[in-house]
This record gives sequence, structure tokens and C-alpha cells, in this order.
Amino acid sequence: MSQTSQSYDDSNIFAKIIQGDIPCHKVYEDDMTVAFMDIMPQAKGHVLIVPKQQAVDLSQLEPEYASAVLMTAQKVMQAQRQVLSREGIVQMQLNGSEAGQTVFHYHVHLIPSSIHELGRHGSSQADQEELATLAAQFKEAIDTAR
Repeated sequence: MSQTSQSYDDSNIFAKIIQGDIPCHKVYEDDMTVAFMDIMPQAKGHVLIVPKQQAVDLSQLEPEYASAVLMTAQKVMQAQRQVLSREGIVQMQLNGSEAGQTVFHYHVHLIPSSIHELGRHGSSQADQEELATLAAQFKEAIDTAR
């Protein structure tokens, strides 16, 4: 794998979520990934998918983890569509600060929205109760689809 100029910091917020040091509204978890609600969403139902590998961006991600992220994304997207009755889901992944990456642990955004309707990321924090409710609904949809 090629190297990025950004080195991995194992105290980043996503590493702490994976380690269980910081709570999240979890949607799905398996041996290689965790999916949870974005607390600074760009749209209702915004979910982040994070591999359990220490990688800053795509250039550092091992292929088996990349595959696992995409498989988790498929499950989450199906749940988002079912729960929110919305077909359009923006899949976004940023590599490096110049691209807008702010947490330097590889992650994928799944945003039930149109690219033309997206809110500015990080502009406001979501209601925690609403996040918990949506997370539970997405989790249930994923569990019943298995």
C-alpha cells in the first residue's frame, strides 16, 4: 500500500469508538467494521462506516478491509432506504485534509440525500434521541434482512 503524508493517530475519535472508549449510536458491527450515526450529520440518517484497521485513507487500507466496508455499506444502505423511504443515498469518502477529511481514520459516509441538498458537515450536532431512534431502526432492518 502507498503511504499518505498523514500518519495514523490511534487516539482519533473513530479509534476510540472502535475500542469502546467513546459511545456511539451503533447501527451495525462485525469483525472488520463498525457503522454508526454521524453526530454532525449532513442529512437525517447520515451513517459512517469505519474499518477496524488503522488506516488514514484509502491508500493505506488493506483490500480485505475495503471489501468489508463495502459489504457493510450495502447492508446499511438497504436499511436506510427501508426506514427512511428514500432511494437516493450519497456515498462519500474523503482522502486527506485537502479533500476535507477531518478525522484521519478511513471512513465512508452514507448520506440519505442528494448531492445538491447536502448540509455543511460539522455545522450542527444532531439530537441524540433522534440518532438513537434511527440507529435502532437501521439495526433492526439489518438484523431482519439476514
